Amino acid sequence: MSVQTSQSPQEAQLAELIVKTLNLDIGAADIDPEAALYGEGLALDSIDILEIALAVSQTYGVKLRADDENNTAIFVSLRRLNHEIQTRRIQ
Repeated sequence: MSVQTSQSPQEAQLAELIVKTLNLDIGAADIDPEAALYGEGLALDSIDILEIALAVSQTYGVKLRADDENNTAIFVSLRRLNHEIQTRRIQ
């Protein structure tokens, strides 16, 4: 059993976007930023990931492409996804 770490303000905002986009039955604050998004953890599937990518693009202006070879690493957790978004926004 892992210890839940707290979300940064940016992670909290992204968690809220994910919950709203996917209409999840979990509170945004309840998403462990280190827990898996895909499969275990939030148990999201590939369609959910595509919806998140579209919402991220619309909200943050960051394009996450379906054919990106790094998607497995990008969508590994809320924390990693947030890091990728913030890095791409700076560039």
